[in-house]
Amino acid sequence: MTPRHPVYVLDGNHFAGRIMGPDLHCDVAIIGAGTAGISAERSARRQGAQTLLIDPHFAGTVCARIGCMPSKLLIAAAQAAHGARTAGPFGIRGGEVRVDGAAVMRRVRALRDEFVAGVKDSFEALPDGTTVKAAAHFTGPNYMTLDDGRRLSARAFVLATGSHPAVPDAFAALGDRLETNQTIFERETLPESLAVVGGGPLGLELAQAMARLGVEVTVLEASDRLAGIADRQLATNFYDRLSTEMTIHLKAEVTPRRVDDGVVLEWAGGSLKAERVLLAIGRPPSLEGLHLAAAGLTLKENGVPDYDPRTLRCGKSAIFIAGDMTGERPLLHEASAEGTIAGANAADPDHTAPSHRLVPFSMAFTHPGVVSIGEVADRADARTVVGYADFGTQGRARVENLNVGGALLYAEPQTGRLIGALLVAPMAEHLGHLLAWAIEAGETAPTLLDRPFYHPTYEEGLKSALRDICQALENGVPKDRDDWDRPGDHSDG
Repeated sequence: MTPRHPVYVLDGNHFAGRIMGPDLHCDVAIIGAGTAGISAERSARRQGAQTLLIDPHFAGTVCARIGCMPSKLLIAAAQAAHGARTAGPFGIRGGEVRVDGAAVMRRVRALRDEFVAGVKDSFEALPDGTTVKAAAHFTGPNYMTLDDGRRLSARAFVLATGSHPAVPDAFAALGDRLETNQTIFERETLPESLAVVGGGPLGLELAQAMARLGVEVTVLEASDRLAGIADRQLATNFYDRLSTEMTIHLKAEVTPRRVDDGVVLEWAGGSLKAERVLLAIGRPPSLEGLHLAAAGLTLKENGVPDYDPRTLRCGKSAIFIAGDMTGERPLLHEASAEGTIAGANAADPDHTAPSHRLVPFSMAFTHPGVVSIGEVADRADARTVVGYADFGTQGRARVENLNVGGALLYAEPQTGRLIGALLVAPMAEHLGHLLAWAIEAGETAPTLLDRPFYHPTYEEGLKSALRDICQALENGVPKDRDDWDRPGDHSDG
């Protein structure tokens, strides 16, 4: 590729001379070929920009390789085992459930590899010359050097290098006794025992899956609640439910120590020994080797460039940021959205436009599931109108023997417009999507209560929360809608 215009390099405050054709030049250079980077490249190219997608590995996205997809494969196997073991209340009698750990992991890796292959095929389908397999670092605001010695200039850059597991030195010293999401899916079989350090969504998903597959699991979480659940009552409900399947210690600041046949973990008031440790205490942004200071960017305390969340532009530079690298919303759908925004703005950095960001929406694929949407708080502290739906007594949940948890809906006190939802409930991923769409659309509780609800469904369980909100409003519950509970609820007469 050749420059579209002469390129000069600055030495201090003076031009040092003209570079006669850098090795590579483009309109938009995207650093990192994960979900955000792929979306940014596509978005910039769609705006007519000449793009380069630069990555040292092109190994496939975190989601496909070590995140969303392999974890759900493990969860699916665990659900099958759990269903076979817990069919007794339905009058179903089976024999002993045996889990073939090696077969479980073979399926996880086989389908995982198919998902990764699909991502790699998308790289092959890009226009010739778009991908550059190399690591890159800044040598100036508009320049980078590749690890193969080539130089790169671009009108704009999108940084999308993702994140990596946090591994403090004490845990790194465990060597091959330590697992993270980067290694756990490569295991040939399941461990006998596993200590999971970190009670966030990732740690809990894998902990519950392992427990249901017959592994002796202990979860150690430094805070006073699991999954960061904002409402204390729902957090307690969730803790109680998961404690029936595994041992859980809260407020546990852990010190690990490797021994001949495993790992010993100690904390104030307790200790345990396990075959292996799964560390899931967060994923900091991957910044190492980028030399961001050379780009003239203002950096936050965590080393991430200061940026405008509406445009994803770093200060007044022609550098944009997207995906897990921001450290703000480390989720695939957010990475995809941010990549699209950053790519479009990088294609025309002189005319960047703020974009609407969708309502924050996160979930843990545990059972019961945990979903948080928009503005949530402990119900005792909420400054909004709050409605509650109890899924411990809900008819369809009782039919399925999944009656546990509840849902909180948050609304503006003047209008009843929904602004948040917090669920610890069965089918939370599906209920969560309905509520996220409703919140994004600006729906009100009276409007939603005036929609059809089929009986008996989990969705019907949301009606009591919607009624709570409506009853707190001036106009109350829609007058032409029934207000009685359906058969199956504990409260029916």
